[in-house]
Amino acid sequence: MSDLFSALLLGIIEGLTEFLPVSSTGHLLIAQHWLGSRSDFFNIVIQAGAIVAVVLVLRQRLWSLATGLGQADNRDYVLKLGTAFLVTALVGLPVRLLGWELPETVTPVAIALIIGGLWMLLAEKRASLLPDRTTVTWTVAVGVGLAQVVAGVFPGTSRSAAAIFLAMFLGLSRRAAAAEFVFLVGIPTMFAASGYALLEMASEGQLGNEAWAEVALAFVASALTGFVVVKWLLGYIKNHSFNGFAWYRIALGIGLLLLLPAGS
Repeated sequence: MSDLFSALLLGIIEGLTEFLPVSSTGHLLIAQHWLGSRSDFFNIVIQAGAIVAVVLVLRQRLWSLATGLGQADNRDYVLKLGTAFLVTALVGLPVRLLGWELPETVTPVAIALIIGGLWMLLAEKRASLLPDRTTVTWTVAVGVGLAQVVAGVFPGTSRSAAAIFLAMFLGLSRRAAAAEFVFLVGIPTMFAASGYALLEMASEGQLGNEAWAEVALAFVASALTGFVVVKWLLGYIKNHSFNGFAWYRIALGIGLLLLLPAGS
C-alpha cells in the first residue's frame, strides 16, 4: 500500500471517529498496526483537521455566543465552557508534564472500548428516566472537563463519549444539548493540546523529515470527513439514542481481544 493512500485512510479514520463516541485515538492506534505508525506531528495535524471541521459546522453558534455576551444566558454558557476547559487544562497539564504517553498495544484500547460501551448504555438508560433538561449546570461543566482528562489518559475511552455521557448522567438529558456543549468545549481543548504538543516537538527538534504531501492529504481528508460526520451526528441524535455506537464499541473491543494476541 502506498504511503499516500495509507495517509488518506488515516485522515478519513480521524475525521470519522474524532466526534463520534467511538474513540479516534483508539481507532488510529489500531489502524496504524496495519497502515504503519506515524509521527506525533502527523497525528496532531490530522486532529487539527477535525477541529477545523467542527468550527465550520458550529460557526453560527460560535458567532451568536461571541456577539451575544450582553445576554445573561450567553454569558453563563460561555463561562461554563471556560470552566470545563480550565478544569481540563489544570488537571490534564500535570499529567502531560509527568511524562504520560499513549500505550503502543491494542489490548488496553480494546478493554476501554468495552467499558466505554457499557458506560454509554448505562448513561442512556439513566437519561431516559430523567426530565427533559437542556440547561448546562456548573456540575456538568466541571464533569465534562474531568471526563476529557480521563479520555486523554485512557485511549479507547473517547473524549466525546466520556464527556457527553457524563453530562447526560449528571442530568443534561437532551443528547443534542450535551453533544453541542462537548463539541464546543472540544474546540479550545484540542487547539490547546495540539499547540502544546507542537511547541514541545519544535523545542526538541522533532519537526523535520516529515512527508508534507502525506500530512497535507491526511489533514484535508480529516477536515472534510469530520465536517460531514459532525453535521450528520447532530441531526441523528435528535431522534435516536447512542446505543448503536455503544454496541459497536463492545463488539469491536471483544473482537480485538479475541483476534489479536495479548500485548500485540
